[in-house]
Amino acid sequence: MKKREIVLGITGASGVAYAARLIEVLTASECDIHLIISDSAFQIFELELGVKLEPECFDQKKLGIAKNCISELFPSGQIQYHRYSDFTAPIASGSPTTAGMVICPCSMGTLGHIASGATMNLIHRAAEVHLKERRKLILVTRETPLSLIHLENMTRVTQAGGIILPASPAFYYEPLDIQDIINFIVSRICDQLGIDNNLIRRWKSKQDLSPEAEVSKEHFVEMQH
Repeated sequence: MKKREIVLGITGASGVAYAARLIEVLTASECDIHLIISDSAFQIFELELGVKLEPECFDQKKLGIAKNCISELFPSGQIQYHRYSDFTAPIASGSPTTAGMVICPCSMGTLGHIASGATMNLIHRAAEVHLKERRKLILVTRETPLSLIHLENMTRVTQAGGIILPASPAFYYEPLDIQDIINFIVSRICDQLGIDNNLIRRWKSKQDLSPEAEVSKEHFVEMQH
């Protein structure tokens, strides 16, 4: 049985911790990830997580699999990196099948490009492909407050078949720390992708959290120091 392939685009909006945690959960769920990181997102990784990444940390000669120099952030697993400007990547075409695409976090600039069909990089193009092929496209938007332009762009993407999933955590499950808040958003993303998870306690549910909900707490704290 073919493994599930997910495209993950990371843009320069605040909230790259959501993306780092999503990578952990997806690889633990035996998903293959096609990873695209924008130029500004590299800077946000260092600013928010204290992890310095460079495009040179990825070796296209080794089938695009992330090298050990970034193992402190990305766990072992099938993570195929595609350069932000590489329109020759397989995911720039609709012929390779995927189980969906997530842009996390999604900047308002990226949202605007997708809403208008103005393809300037591989993240925009891969999103365009998912819309035209009627595959799942999830935009984890991160901005507040929102202007009318932002809202109209969200409406256009929704009408085209995309899913707007704002990074707006709930608090009914009594989160104890930042990682619990991150898990809430990642859980919602996984729900949309059809990936079973118990990262959080569901509304009015008494079930215990799954072991994977606890896997990354120490790891996340270490990354911030």
